[in-house]
This record gives sequence, structure tokens and C-alpha cells, in this order.
Amino acid sequence: MQEAYKVKLEQFEGPLDLLLHLIKQYEIDIYDIPVAEITKQYMQYIHTFQILELNIASEYLVMASTLVAIKSQMLLPKQEMTDDVEEYMEDPRDELMQRLIEYRKYKEAAEKLKKKEEEATHTFTRPPMGFDEILTEKPPVVQGDITIYDMLGALGKMLERKKWNEPLDTTVQRTEISLEERMDQVLSIVNQTKQGVRFDELFPERTRNHIVVTFLALLELMKDRQIYCKQTKHFDVLYLYAMEE
Repeated sequence: MQEAYKVKLEQFEGPLDLLLHLIKQYEIDIYDIPVAEITKQYMQYIHTFQILELNIASEYLVMASTLVAIKSQMLLPKQEMTDDVEEYMEDPRDELMQRLIEYRKYKEAAEKLKKKEEEATHTFTRPPMGFDEILTEKPPVVQGDITIYDMLGALGKMLERKKWNEPLDTTVQRTEISLEERMDQVLSIVNQTKQGVRFDELFPERTRNHIVVTFLALLELMKDRQIYCKQTKHFDVLYLYAMEE
């Protein structure tokens, strides 16, 4: 029996990053976070992590506990205030809100610095190009701002839709496929059509290993710029396309 994949993905930047993704996806006001809803969505991601046995940092679970605690505090009956006593009642969400605002500032600053670094590299270190080369240079890939969380969200919805939340089949009925073989298979499928392949069509088998290796194959192919993923708007179906020559 082949050892199960133990996955640690560099694209996971931490629980605050996931929360910011959910806030953007659901168009939530960061100053008035609906804790019950955000906790529900966050826990769905944690559930998907656990189904796939993704090797995520413990800080994700700590944040899950924090969200549940805040949710419980929000459900407590509010004390009635008398006219004689004016007391500021701290919102249980305040600390989390401040952490998210600070993290968002840090992330935006980091992205600006990265962009400037790329522009500087392009300007000062790139060798001279002829005009013909510029005309034939490949344009940057537009992927519709798809993140790993979008893909994990699509995977979680697929598991729910196909009722795969019960323990996935771990019985080995044949030799498990390698990552390289699955990458070749996925690339072959995607190359067969210019209309794109639905994300869930690439997961025909319900074994955990097959689901994980397919997911990793997609990430590797996207990293190698052989395929790209598009989504028209939030919550729409994800489609995979072959990179045009």
C-alpha cells in the first residue's frame, strides 16, 4: 500500500488570510462582521482540511476556537443599562477586527513592495529586446483572482454535493497514481477542449489519495503555467483551461 499523501501547502498564509478571503468573498463589512456566518464558513474550510488530512498549522484550529468563543459571547443576553450608569460594553469582535485590519494593511503593503520589486527587476536587469520580441511576448495570465481558498471552497462544495463527507474510501484496489501521472492525465483532459473543464469533473474517484493527488496536480500545473483557473464571479463554478501557446 502506498503511503498516503501528507500535504503542507505553501499557499496557506494563515487563518487571518482565510478570514480576509471570506470577508472579500461574501462582501462583508470588516467593521461589522457577522460572526455566526463567518464562523460557519470558516468551519467548512476546516472540515475540508480534515477530510483531506491537510497538514495545516495549529493556528487555524486556534482561530476556530476563537470564533466559536466570540459567537458564544454574541449570543449572551445584553445587560440592561440604567440612566444613572453609563458603561462602555466592549464588542467581543473588537480584537479580531483590529487584527484583521492590521493584517490587511500589512498584506497590502507587502503586495505593493512585491509589485515594485518586480517592476524594478523588469526595468533594470532584463536584457534588451527587439521590437519583434516584444510583439510576440506572451501576455500575463489572467486567472480571475483565483486563490487556493477558492479552489478549496469549490472542493468542499463538491464533497458536500456528492455526499463524500463520510470517511473516504482508503481501500487500495489498484496501484495508487503518482503526482506526475495525474498531472499528465489532467493536462490531457484539459487540452481536449477550449471551452474549459469543470473543476469537479476532474475528481471521478472518491478515494482520499486520488482527491488529494488531483488537487495537488492542479496546483502544480497552475504553478508551471500549463493550465489556469477561471471563475466569472464569486460562488460560480470553477473552470480549468489549457494555457494558450
